Amino acid sequence: MSHAARWLYRLLEVISVTLLLVLATVVVVAVFYRYVLNDSLRWYDELASVLLAWITYFGAALATQKRAHMGFGSLIISLPPRPRLVAFAIAEVVVYVVFVTLAWAGWRVLQIMDGMSLESLPWASLQIVQGIIPVGCALIVLAQIASTPDALQRLRAGRDADRDEIDAEIARAAADTARGASRER
Repeated sequence: MSHAARWLYRLLEVISVTLLLVLATVVVVAVFYRYVLNDSLRWYDELASVLLAWITYFGAALATQKRAHMGFGSLIISLPPRPRLVAFAIAEVVVYVVFVTLAWAGWRVLQIMDGMSLESLPWASLQIVQGIIPVGCALIVLAQIASTPDALQRLRAGRDADRDEIDAEIARAAADTARGASRER
């Protein structure tokens, strides 16, 4: 993985975890208000929904870079080398076309939402809230670009991300078993 790809991965990881912690904090505060103070926060539902959407897009970009989304890796690997490369190229192009189109459509939606805000948080512009659509789609495209060289290298070697992950877990389990056996002696 290149330096830029590692940097992007870490950035996506930090943002995803931060958003998750913020959402957890908001939920805990809302529960505290509801059950301890016998009050409710008017803005809780709307903010929690927004945070969940943002977590979804950043998490999707993170999963894209890990090539962890559902796919047909085993099917593509089972093809002969030339059709395998063609199928890989087609799949890559489809991802780029879909997410560039979604980013463009998301950008157009933002222009329609100019001047609008959240109902319970009037200071929060809908353009900022819904900005995750084009930003998230752009991040998914960047993550796909960053992960393509490694995916292509694995493909040429006749491997896929699922098989590599399974092999890594088997090796880890074997190492754990060996450590456990050496401690028993």
